[in-house]
Amino acid sequence: MAKPLIVDIPHDLGREEARRRIETGVEQGKGMLAKSGVAIDRLAWTGDRLDFGLSALAQKVEGAIDVGQESVRVEVKLPFLLAIFAERIQKSLGKEGTLLLTKK
Repeated sequence: MAKPLIVDIPHDLGREEARRRIETGVEQGKGMLAKSGVAIDRLAWTGDRLDFGLSALAQKVEGAIDVGQESVRVEVKLPFLLAIFAERIQKSLGKEGTLLLTKK
């Protein structure tokens, strides 16, 4: 495994609302991921931490989302073959995460 890809997304929603939005976003994203060939192997909440496992391009991806009072930290462990996409993945996570956690 390459070093973890980490994205910190600040927000001013509070922990409960940020977690609710992430739960909703994950549910909505399942279908999109499946259509693009990404299988969700595991989703497990423990307190305010979501551990997940995905399979893409015959590669396993593990990660976690930690929901804090003022920020959300996403950590993804990419296998070597997917690490070449790390910069694109990091930008996309930051952009989509910010959209999800922006007050509406």
